[in-house]
Amino acid sequence: MEDRIFNLDPQLLFDAGVTLIAMIALFMLLSYLLFNPARNLLKKRKEYIESQLSEAEEIKSQVMQMKEEYTQALDQVDQEAAEIMADARHKARLREDEIVAAANQEADRILARAEKEIALEKDKVRDDMKQEMVQVASAMAGKFVSSSIDDETQAKLVDETLREMGDETWQN
Repeated sequence: MEDRIFNLDPQLLFDAGVTLIAMIALFMLLSYLLFNPARNLLKKRKEYIESQLSEAEEIKSQVMQMKEEYTQALDQVDQEAAEIMADARHKARLREDEIVAAANQEADRILARAEKEIALEKDKVRDDMKQEMVQVASAMAGKFVSSSIDDETQAKLVDETLREMGDETWQN
């Protein structure tokens, strides 16, 4: 037994070789049955996570784009609202001016009509007064003719006629 190096005999080497082959076969079998599915599962999980991250990144970019569009739309709506309000104020001012002008015209027409009515009333009163004066004069003439009168009788007749007519009629 002395001719053996490190106490290795051929049986031990054969057993070690068979064990090594068995271990390699077992490793290949386990690798095929366990490691490959686990690697595939991890690979699929990694791809799924990467796809989810890329999808989330795309959604984030879309959301940011939509936010920008929304902000622009809000700014545009604010500008349109300001323009509409300015236009409405302008139209309201114009309408106010039209209403004031129409009211002034109506007031002028009413004043003109009132002045015409006043002038007509004055003319009517003057005509009435002239007619009363004519009646007074004819009444006085009738009394004057019916009696020959002197100055004293004439003054009495005028005073009497004026009392019959009333003081207010001939003083207006």
